[in-house]
Amino acid sequence: MLAAVVPGTALAAQERGELGIAVGSTVAPLVVEDLDGNPADLGKYVGQRPVVLEFWASWCENCAALQPRMDAAHDAWGDQVDFVAIAVAVNQTPRRVRRHIEKEPMPFPVLWDDGGGAVRAFLAPATSYVVVLDAAGTVTYTGIGPDQDIDAAVRTALD
Repeated sequence: MLAAVVPGTALAAQERGELGIAVGSTVAPLVVEDLDGNPADLGKYVGQRPVVLEFWASWCENCAALQPRMDAAHDAWGDQVDFVAIAVAVNQTPRRVRRHIEKEPMPFPVLWDDGGGAVRAFLAPATSYVVVLDAAGTVTYTGIGPDQDIDAAVRTALD
């Protein structure tokens, strides 16, 4: 998984008043976990093709409202773009996440950010935060909330 931001870019984003990691930033490899506690390297997704990362929680109303847009984008672009949900370790457990996705399946992997490394690396301000990386691992889009145009965000990563 992705681990760290290239030095200086995160601070620059904060100084400009942006939420989350700055567009144009690149990331270094980072490892989180799968829902069984096994290491999951986000680096396997970066540098191959574009990737959409959503910082997600089972209790997040904005995430639930965003899910149809994520599903539609996955249906349209899933053969060209990887989609990954990163479950934050706030008020939920891997067991609760597994139960949730058994009832409401997601068409892409859900990983577990137990130590908060991914949240810190991407400066995730809240759940429903989406980061899109192009095939080189450069951030092309960030957004938050239920009304994001995920389809347009994916198209920017493919251009």
